[in-house]
Amino acid sequence: MIRSALVAAAIAVTTLPATAGGTLSLSLSPGSGAQADMLRAGLALYRIARGVESGAFVHQDGSLNGAALRQLAGSGSQGLIHQEGNGHSALLDQRGYGQSHGIFQFGNGAQANVVQTRNGQAGLTFQFGFD
Repeated sequence: MIRSALVAAAIAVTTLPATAGGTLSLSLSPGSGAQADMLRAGLALYRIARGVESGAFVHQDGSLNGAALRQLAGSGSQGLIHQEGNGHSALLDQRGYGQSHGIFQFGNGAQANVVQTRNGQAGLTFQFGFD
């Protein structure tokens, strides 16, 4: 299911003209415990590949990007913000235990605001900005 959604997003992005402006966003939430575990494993592999030891990580490649990642009251949470391009803004607010979310922004001018309030929540947000 996740693979199909990513393919659909890739097709949509390639058909948009570069001057379209705006942002294309795709948010994924697991539909089962097994899917949530796969998502968490994928984020953990990303952290290992980047040499990250903490549960919070921000990667920025570009200029004028802004990112904030807050983890309150919980252990076992992992939050990632990956920004490539310019002028992105991302906020990831995790208020519980065992939460996982990754925000991945590409292009220019994408904005994301993700708040997780229940224990064990997981998700991914992919954004492609065309500003």
